Order: sequence, then structure tokens, then C-alpha cells
Amino acid sequence: MGKCRVCGEQSQLISEGLGICLKCIREQPEKALSFALEAHAKSRAVYGLPSEPPKDTVGVPCGVCANNCVIGLGKSGFCGLVWNKNGHLVRFGGTVAKGVLEWYYDALPTNCVSWWFCPGCTGNGYPKYAYKQEAEHGYYNLAVFYGACSYDCLFCQNWHYRNLSAKHKPFMSAKALAEKALDKRVSCVCFFGGDPSPQMPHSLETSRIVLEKAEDEKRILRVCWETNGYMNPRLAEKAADYALKSGGNIKFDLKAWSEALSIALCGVSNKPTVENFRHIGEKFYKKRPELPVLTASTLLVPGYVDAEEVENIAQFISQISPEIHYTLLAFYPCYVMSDLPTTSRKQALECQKVAEKHLKHVRIGNIHLLS
Repeated sequence: MGKCRVCGEQSQLISEGLGICLKCIREQPEKALSFALEAHAKSRAVYGLPSEPPKDTVGVPCGVCANNCVIGLGKSGFCGLVWNKNGHLVRFGGTVAKGVLEWYYDALPTNCVSWWFCPGCTGNGYPKYAYKQEAEHGYYNLAVFYGACSYDCLFCQNWHYRNLSAKHKPFMSAKALAEKALDKRVSCVCFFGGDPSPQMPHSLETSRIVLEKAEDEKRILRVCWETNGYMNPRLAEKAADYALKSGGNIKFDLKAWSEALSIALCGVSNKPTVENFRHIGEKFYKKRPELPVLTASTLLVPGYVDAEEVENIAQFISQISPEIHYTLLAFYPCYVMSDLPTTSRKQALECQKVAEKHLKHVRIGNIHLLS
């Protein structure tokens, strides 16, 4: 039973770790966000990460992700991988030579968010982009889990990435990682995390190497990103181009529509994510309508991400194309917001109903978690 530090309301749908309710986030954002940012600062201090993206008056700009950190002497960027040493940026990860990550082979079909339409799980795009007319049993996805993030979600399902950010390891060069995709049983590569956004130069170079090799060998090899979309726009566009050409896709996790709610839950504004999604959709979606290059998902956090948020997101997506696939994901208690219940079936169905007012393809994922 959580209690809102603004209005005093108590409810099972108010996270004690966050300390504020949805109503106050919407109606009293300035006051509510002051408490929310305290929660972010507290959780990040455990891993030695800065409480918010630095904007030091005298500092060096990073520019890899949309946080656009300006890092002062002796300090680090929001992701924890970039430091200002003697007036110069030192990158402990995210470069072509060094990506902080873990990787593994994931047998197809996987539990990918795009499983209901992607080539590896359905055979869509056969024969150009898939080896089979059905799920690619016998093939593998090279799953790349990046150990840093440009967001700070208090409900993070993969919160342990912060251990990698803090230690700056394990790491691997783009070339060494690309070699893991040379096995002909690998038919796709997926970059996720954490998030790829703070380490885009590494994922893009890995993609370049594997796709050149696949082209030489005349084999199918798709590249995909699962991301919060908080990338430098130029790098986001390059990723979309690789996904388009290879038969892969970019999955944006659109956490919330309200900027205040995004800051409360994720520590940063969602505006760059929305703009990147819009740009990629408008430039790339119609180039391959038979196999979606862009998709979106939203985690239905009880008490916070409600039907109003979902409908606004769905309406925004539909302005690009009502054909874009949208996945609603069930939440399970985790990290700072571990005191919340799982998503209820009632909430999931209500959100699906309002999303379907605007979009033709809406699916509920993780249905086994619904209460």
C-alpha cells in the first residue's frame, strides 16, 4: 500500500518507491516531479550514476544519445560510460572498439516483442527475408544485451544492466561481436538492453560488418533494435536503414505519452523518442509495407500507464500509419516499483480496446502475467 507524498492518497496502485500518484503527476506536475526525481537520484546513487543528465556550464558535450550530456571535469554522463578526464571525453563503452554488453544465442522462435509478425517467428517475408514459411526452427537470434541506458525507468525489467554500467565490463569490440553472427544458423541479430542508444556506434558497426558478410555469402541475416528510441537522430536513421535493407525492424518502447509521466517513471523527457519514431515512420515505413520496419510497444504499469496514455500513443502512431503494429505488454513487479501488482486483465483489455480505435494491429503480450 503506497502513499502519495503530494496528496496523501493511499492505494495499492501507488508505488511507495516512486512516492507519487498518477493524478498528481497530471494535475500538479512541478510538485510531483520534485519527489520523483528524488527517487531517481536515490536509485542511481547505488550504482554511482549521476542523478540526471549533466548540463555543466563548463564541460564537454557527448552527443551519442538524446540526453546530450555536457560533462564537467571529472564527471560522467548519464549512462555512466563516458567520463571527462582532463578536459577530454574518455569512453569506456559504446565505441567501435569497446561495447559494454553480454550476448547469447537465442533459439528461434524467441519471445521477441515482435514475435507475432517478425520473419524469424512467423515466416513473414519468405523467401527474401526468411528461411522458412513458418517459424525458423533450427536457427538462432544473436541477442546482444547492452549494459547501459539513456533512460532510468524505476520499473525496469532488466535493471541489472546497471551493474555492467558501473563496472564498464564485460566488453567486446564490434568486430569480435560480429564474428558471433558468422555461424550460418544465425538468421537475425537483436540489440537491446539496457538500451542500445548510448552505444549506437558499436551496434551500427557490428551491423555493417555482419550485413556485408551476409551479402557476400548471399544469406539472410536480419538486424533489429529493441530500444527506448532515445538516440541521436542521425544514428537512429542509420539503424532504420540497416533494419529496412536486412528484413529487420526497430521496436520503440513508448513508455508514456505525457511528458510529465515519462519524467516521473523514466527520469527524462520522452520528446526525443517521439520525434525519432515520427521521423523513422515517415521516412521508412512505406518503403517496406509488406514487412513492418517499425513497431511500438507499451508496458502497462498498473496505476500509471492507463487507457488515456495508451489511446494518446495509439492516436499518434496512427498519424504515421494505422497499419503499424502495437504491442501492449503486461507488467510484473520489479526494481524500485516492485510493490505494484501485475497488470490486470481488465486494464489490458481496456487499453487494447482504446488502441484499436486508431490502429489495425494491436496485441497483448505476456498474457500469462495478467491478474
